[in-house]
Amino acid sequence: MLPLSFLPVALAYFITLAAAAPQIQLGNTTLIGRDITGLKLDFFGGIPFAVPPLGQLRLQPPILKARLAGTTFDASNFGFACLQSGVPTAAISEDCLTINIFRPSGIAANASLPVLFWTYGGGFTAGSSSIYNGSAIVAQSVARGTPLIYVSFNYRLGPLGWPQGQEAADRKALNLGLKDQLTALAWVQLNIGLFGGDRKKVTVFGESAGAVMTSILFLNSPLPYLARGAILQSGSPGTTLTFNASRREGNWQNFVSGVSQCASTATSGHTFDCLKTANSSDIFQGFLNSLAKSPELFPFDPTLDGPDGLYPDIASNVFASGRFTRIPSISGCNLDEGTIFTSRTISSEGEVRGAIIANFSPPANDLLSTTADTLIQLYPDDPTVGSPFGTGNQTFGLSSVYKQAAALQGDLSFQALRRSWSQTFSNAGVKTYGYLFTEPQPAGSPSIGVFHSSEISFVFGRPNSPAPTAAKLSSLMVEYWVSFATSLDPNDGIGLPRPHWDQYTPNNEVLLQLNGANLTVIPDDYRKAQIDFINSRPAVFHHRREGV
Repeated sequence: MLPLSFLPVALAYFITLAAAAPQIQLGNTTLIGRDITGLKLDFFGGIPFAVPPLGQLRLQPPILKARLAGTTFDASNFGFACLQSGVPTAAISEDCLTINIFRPSGIAANASLPVLFWTYGGGFTAGSSSIYNGSAIVAQSVARGTPLIYVSFNYRLGPLGWPQGQEAADRKALNLGLKDQLTALAWVQLNIGLFGGDRKKVTVFGESAGAVMTSILFLNSPLPYLARGAILQSGSPGTTLTFNASRREGNWQNFVSGVSQCASTATSGHTFDCLKTANSSDIFQGFLNSLAKSPELFPFDPTLDGPDGLYPDIASNVFASGRFTRIPSISGCNLDEGTIFTSRTISSEGEVRGAIIANFSPPANDLLSTTADTLIQLYPDDPTVGSPFGTGNQTFGLSSVYKQAAALQGDLSFQALRRSWSQTFSNAGVKTYGYLFTEPQPAGSPSIGVFHSSEISFVFGRPNSPAPTAAKLSSLMVEYWVSFATSLDPNDGIGLPRPHWDQYTPNNEVLLQLNGANLTVIPDDYRKAQIDFINSRPAVFHHRREGV
């Protein structure tokens, strides 16, 4: 099966202690932060924004924690990451719902600075705010004369953040990770003023799972009261497979069967009461069991949760109804989004066709079968038109079908949805901008090209490329992002000189090509026939319900 999600990129940078520790008074508690040496920035981290979701609060919506107990709180480091695999157990905990702030040093309490609020990716089963250091973004915002504050947070992962199955639906326990995100944003509304921020000037941005989550908030949430703009890096509501919770009943049962004291209840439909009494180490074993036994690479993600939920319907239905949040946004993708999610052993068009049908079933009907055949015709087994794009006849020692499948995967899950997003919002008269990141990645394998997540290090001011153009492109991308966060326009005329980023409009469907050697505006018409076909079949791809 072609995976439809992603892994985080490690961007951990060291923060060194200085003599003076910044302090903030939060109610009766003094937060003691950390000075970032040489950058004139303050860091406050690991601050709980919700009551720990333990015991009877496990698998429940988060409860906002606006104030802390005690007279002082050590906020000099990031908090624990949420439960996940591949991370030392000493670094993870269920008590992980914490928030972090990077801000310029010495600002007045009434500075009213704009806020950039980051949501990390990781396929909804991995990731942590500690991986991403916002100091370079804040430092450049200060240098250009438009200082801002960077905020990040942790949300619950896997079955704890994204419960699946009918019981979870019946208990209204779906999409807890989205509710964590909203609660962190609510904490910002209550408290960011204490750090010199302006709660009315919040821009939410995220990558991959973080972009998917943020984009879903446009459908039926209080987002308009929590943010005034958004930047979506490689993610839209339909990027992940959109189904009702019952489709992944087996994933939930795999989780419960791995929790020793609750294993006997796995298929009973009554698992929550037992799970709330289990200890964290057993819950973690269930988490690992669910990943090991899942037929999907990423078995837990946002789920349709009904008319009153955060994810009430397929996104295009909500868009068609006109009942969606209308705030300015930037939305973009990387050139080769599909490569890292495509099996390197795939070798036949039959496998490609089978993956399409498996991913988008049910229903596995004649329309889906016919659509799969058409897609294979539109995305032929021809290396010159496959992904990584622009690599000619090279197949990198793999079957040519790999490039065929990667091109199709990238367009189905990312490119077509980004184009639909840009067209929907521009047609509604909402200010929107689009980009295509095409900067070569010489440090990566040539077989994955400009892969999913490769833009993140550029946005955070630490490009993971030694190319001479990379550092300049990174600086300019930070300029655009900061400009948008401070003015809702990437072209504020302040800071480093840079090409004008044209707004995406019905009469001017254009993107900014983010490439250090050729940073320019390009038409949004690549693979037009293929993407038009995908976007004309939203019911088949669960981008829209049948009959709408």
